[in-house]
Amino acid sequence: MEYYDISIGARVKHPSMGIGVIYDLDPRTIHVFFQEHGEQPISRSFEGLEVIAPGAEVEKVPLDLEHVQDCLREVLEEMQSPQRPVEMARRYEGGILDLRPKDASLKSKELPIDDFFHKIVMIRDRFRVLEQKINAHSALSEQDKVELQQYITRCYGSLTTFNILFEDKEDHFVGQKGDG
Repeated sequence: MEYYDISIGARVKHPSMGIGVIYDLDPRTIHVFFQEHGEQPISRSFEGLEVIAPGAEVEKVPLDLEHVQDCLREVLEEMQSPQRPVEMARRYEGGILDLRPKDASLKSKELPIDDFFHKIVMIRDRFRVLEQKINAHSALSEQDKVELQQYITRCYGSLTTFNILFEDKEDHFVGQKGDG
């Protein structure tokens, strides 16, 4: 028996795996999640699968220009992520950041600089994604976009202290230049 009238969300019964729910379909395979057996691919030609409840009727949405533009923006955002690894300055590799409270009776905290550097790079990358989302946002006015971009630039300026951790100058944070 070939299962071609089956849809995502349908409940099925398998002779050895029990009851499951279809979570994906492709031309040759029905992908079912079974509570005790997890995700299992099942051939559409398998004879022992019994449909016990239909899946949800999903209306096909026509492809429109706005949807294509949103998808394209997502792809472009992913492409903007660093294409090469961001390197930490060699002199700090394996180093320790020692945070000591003013009160000497309190315990200090040591943090590997590599971990700290990783967090700084994550902040920088998230700011870049935020900038892209602001620029692509259809509900924001151009004035709103400029104001938010200026705020992000000031945030970058606050992070320039950490530029000493970067091996390459092109990875540095750059704040607002000139008067501001």
